[in-house]
Amino acid sequence: MGVDFMLVSTDKKWDYALGMIKVDGLEPSPEFKKLIEKESRGEMTTEDMRKVLDKKYKMKE
Repeated sequence: MGVDFMLVSTDKKWDYALGMIKVDGLEPSPEFKKLIEKESRGEMTTEDMRKVLDKKYKMKE
């Protein structure tokens, strides 16, 4: 059974996503957690988050 993200609040979506990361034994970075907090408060969009992360990880290539 999958999760219907159209029926789930933004906070619950992030809880689910972070839970999936942790299942693999990983921990999200403090920077990523701050981005999630900003997105949850409406200070940035998910697209803004993607741009920040793309810029960060493209610089490391």
